[in-house]
Amino acid sequence: MYKHLYQRFLKANPAQLHFACHSHHYWPDVTRDAQLQYWDDTTKYVDGKWEHIFSVKVPQGQKLIAEVLNLSDPEQIVFAPNTHEFVFRLLSSLDWGNKIRVLTTDSEFYSFDRQINRLSELPQFEVVKVPTQPFDSFHERFEQAMEAADWNLIFVSHVFFNSGLVCDVERLVKDAPSECPFIIDGYHSFMAVPLNLKPIQDKAFYLGGSYKYAQGGEGCCFLYVPPATRHRPMYTGWFAELSKLSAIGDEVGYPVDALQYAGSTMDFTALYRLIATLEKFKDEGLTVTKIHQIVQQNQQLFLEELEKANHPLVNRGSLLVSDLKNHGHFLTFDLPSTEATSDLVKKMKTRGLYTDSRGSRLRFGFGLYHDAADIKAAVGKI
Repeated sequence: MYKHLYQRFLKANPAQLHFACHSHHYWPDVTRDAQLQYWDDTTKYVDGKWEHIFSVKVPQGQKLIAEVLNLSDPEQIVFAPNTHEFVFRLLSSLDWGNKIRVLTTDSEFYSFDRQINRLSELPQFEVVKVPTQPFDSFHERFEQAMEAADWNLIFVSHVFFNSGLVCDVERLVKDAPSECPFIIDGYHSFMAVPLNLKPIQDKAFYLGGSYKYAQGGEGCCFLYVPPATRHRPMYTGWFAELSKLSAIGDEVGYPVDALQYAGSTMDFTALYRLIATLEKFKDEGLTVTKIHQIVQQNQQLFLEELEKANHPLVNRGSLLVSDLKNHGHFLTFDLPSTEATSDLVKKMKTRGLYTDSRGSRLRFGFGLYHDAADIKAAVGKI
């Protein structure tokens, strides 16, 4: 139905069935023009490029993202090249001279999990990870953990990257202690699973980016900062000097808006691509709700075709999360071993079917460039 948005990628890969779009999504054609526009603006503005970017392009991007998440204050969104930069900046806003207690899960993406694992080697860091499985009791167990101790930072994904489970982040944020920063990792849900942040916009930070379902490619991530936040991240950069500061003498001042979490020089090409994609989706009437409905229909068809195929490994019995109403845009199958999963991924690739895996978990991602014929063909190549 929406293949016309992706003609360049589809024509460049005519023999490929790309079902790894949760890992690297095809980009809409409009992103090529956006990439060239960044070059043209650079030649036009030269030294005035930063003024143009921060007065025109950044507000455009902030407004589009705020509309998707139903946020009241677009200026509370700040950009960086990757989420890890924000993760460490958030951690650097804590008092490392005292005990730091972090509550999270065992299913967070590597940008956070690797960093927090390294920090847990330090004596002042205590990290508690709540297992996401069994899924049926996850929310209750996480709430119990929040109540069991005082925390300095809470971090949880909206959609868990290794299962597809959708977390009820609104419920968790409302039950969380108000004095503790609560960070939602929305990278595997932004522009995929509908989320209304307005009820929790005064309490929750939100991390997202353009690489996956926002389809703008790598290099443009963002952080929503609650308006009352007054932090002084130790890891800071010159972009934080761009708005009015309260510095006195040599004091390091910080903005009162989202730029308190700003870093330094970055290539804003990806922001141009993200803006172009979000504007194109608006023109096409593609809201997150509509995109989600289309993908859910394709997932249901995929499972129906799987039942007919009766595959010994990839079937409803190995499907990790079966409730499509509370599911991200990829289906995860837990196979008997990492070796079996890796072998199957390689075999499917030789047949033109591209997926990806994490350990023993095989993932099939679904996008707007898939139709019924693609789904049936994909099942036939497993």
